[in-house]
Amino acid sequence: MTTSTPPPATARRSKITPEREQEFYDAVLAELREHGYEALTMEGVSARANCGKSTLYRQWKTKPQLVAAALRSARRSRTLAAVDTGSLAGDLREAARIAAGTSGRDTRLTQALGHAVMNDEELQGALREALVEPELAAFDVMVARAVARGEIVAGHPAVEFLPAQLMGVLRIRPVLEGRYADADYLVRFVDAALLPALGLAPGP
Repeated sequence: MTTSTPPPATARRSKITPEREQEFYDAVLAELREHGYEALTMEGVSARANCGKSTLYRQWKTKPQLVAAALRSARRSRTLAAVDTGSLAGDLREAARIAAGTSGRDTRLTQALGHAVMNDEELQGALREALVEPELAAFDVMVARAVARGEIVAGHPAVEFLPAQLMGVLRIRPVLEGRYADADYLVRFVDAALLPALGLAPGP
């Protein structure tokens, strides 16, 4: 793999527009999904983003810093927080449909990071901030509303496992069956596994 020496530490960080910055991040995420973290290079990102390597090094200094920034930028696209159907069953089904829309991208991203994310605290924190924490927060809001409506009791023991179950099945289906979890699969999973565990009636 070709290695490059970054510019001296005294190089000044140039100003770029938010739109151009997002183009860099999109290029990083695309390179990650296609080639994985270890094979990702500043050369590949600069070619995809049509910029010089020196521009990337001035902004982010190292590959881990650039990848972490790109992961954090992905947080803005999460939409689970907007889910509010009026019932917990409806919320979980809608969350499943939304998750299905990003399952391929997100699963490829987590797979691409591989062992690197376990050995780099900054990458691990960025991945949690981009893909995990927004979903956990959305689940907390859904559950709080359900408790307030009297659908489930506070402290229901199954609530703790909701994120792990729904997020976990997204990651494991490609391993078990060689295909990503689509909306039909995830909604059936919600009806067959999550709702009964909560004591709620499955959907039609």
